[in-house]
Amino acid sequence: QLHLVESGGGLVQPGGSLRLSCADPGGTLKYYSIGWFRQAPGKEREGISCISSNKNMTYYADSVKGRFTISRDNAKITVYLQMNSLKTEDTAVYYCAARGTIDCSGFPAYGVMDYWGKGTLVTVSS
Repeated sequence: QLHLVESGGGLVQPGGSLRLSCADPGGTLKYYSIGWFRQAPGKEREGISCISSNKNMTYYADSVKGRFTISRDNAKITVYLQMNSLKTEDTAVYYCAARGTIDCSGFPAYGVMDYWGKGTLVTVSS
């Protein structure tokens, strides 16, 4: 059983940056591919980025490509999402999720993910 905990959300002005973290206190996150999803009010959950367990594969949705960077530190058992040049339309609850595969196959479909965190709210507003 994987227990995912997101952190790093908050209020930021347009053009600003935030770094989200996804940690697994149990220490087994390194064996999973990890995806970041977000859900804005009234919208469907959107898969925005994924990183394979061995770091060899990353995926970015067009909506965040060039602005967001996913990375992982398997020693610290944490996956990060660096978000730069934030826009008001990035406002959403951000979730990390894990899948028991070594790659990001099936992503960005949220139905393929095995474990989910509870989310962290990101608000981009002036």
